[in-house]
Amino acid sequence: MFHMKQILVQLDESTARLLEQVAPGRGRKRSQFIRQAVIRALMEVAEEHTRRAYERNPPEDDWWFDPGSWAPESEAIHPATPKPPKRLRDKPRRNKRRR
Repeated sequence: MFHMKQILVQLDESTARLLEQVAPGRGRKRSQFIRQAVIRALMEVAEEHTRRAYERNPPEDDWWFDPGSWAPESEAIHPATPKPPKRLRDKPRRNKRRR
């Protein structure tokens, strides 16, 4: 197990009641819920910073969209064609009717 830093957060009554409904304080459900909410908020902030950076300095051409600029065609990975489910690959199923 690894060490986690503890942070005290104060909430107003209505937010605390909503949190109690969604993630009760018993067990670890509430802590996990809050950790995931913080991680999601931090990811949104990072995405916003990236979006603003691209708005300030947009790419000059479409080099990033051309797969040939990443690697030669000989190194490209092509997706495999999925196989049909096994029962469809086997012999055709007969319609068994009882008379």
